[in-house]
Amino acid sequence: MDRFTELLAFVRTVETGSQSAAARALGLTPAMVGRLLQHLENRLGTRLLHRTTQKQSLTEAGAAFHPRALGILEQLEDAERAASDRQEAPRGLLRVNAPMSFGVRYLVADAARFCDLHPALRVDLTLNDRVVDLVEEGFDLAIRIGRLADSSLVARRLAPCRVLVAASPAYLAAHGTPAHPAELKGHNCLLYAYASHGDLYAFRGGAPEREVPEQEVTVRLAGDFIVNNGDALAAAAEAGRGIILQPSFILGDALRAGTLVRVLPDWRLSDLDISAVYASPRHLSPKVRGLVDHLAARYRVPPWDADLA
Repeated sequence: MDRFTELLAFVRTVETGSQSAAARALGLTPAMVGRLLQHLENRLGTRLLHRTTQKQSLTEAGAAFHPRALGILEQLEDAERAASDRQEAPRGLLRVNAPMSFGVRYLVADAARFCDLHPALRVDLTLNDRVVDLVEEGFDLAIRIGRLADSSLVARRLAPCRVLVAASPAYLAAHGTPAHPAELKGHNCLLYAYASHGDLYAFRGGAPEREVPEQEVTVRLAGDFIVNNGDALAAAAEAGRGIILQPSFILGDALRAGTLVRVLPDWRLSDLDISAVYASPRHLSPKVRGLVDHLAARYRVPPWDADLA
């Protein structure tokens, strides 16, 4: 008998709770399902199911065998799906959520390029800085920046995201330039409302030219300007309001133009991840897989860090 059909009969019998239910699910007769199970047990030389007229249960061998059988079937489905997906071009409506600043600066243009490659695709892009519920709100894909919380979602890292410290020349001239992270306590810091770490920032670094060993310093920052958008914070920093701690893709243009300057260049904050997040790798549509692959290729070398020391 076909080994695949035997495994399928066994897994469906376990999932549905009976041979008759498995038979209905597979379009077979209960007798045929029984023969498939018997042939599988004979070939393995062990009993997999305790079967009575009232109920069934897995034997110890069956309990050990079931996850392996299920894994084999899933791998086969994935292989068939991958082969099928390669024959299908991305099409239909793709609903994407992304942070406002990153979306405006990079994702919009890169998603547009992807649409140019696939004329049958339509993208519905929602930009905001809150964490959306993909399933509840009907998104196929989200771009997220930061350390992702454990969840049932699947995340694929697209690029690193450096966090820099900066201020305007006018602010530093008026208030002084901090030489150590602890000195940030004496400055007005511009804070991001949705920061997962709150107002605590962990720094690593030192002064290698003075042979000072690397240190770890955690500082609780405070300020009179809290905003839920990074570009708004950058505008406040350029206006001389205070010291900003934001990703390089937000601060890069101002640093290159000189309207902001680096602060604490010998110290670094932990890099964040820019990730594509989706509900499950199983049954992943060509449109989702295609856009994620496209973005991963675009951001392999982060363009926002070009010529930024």
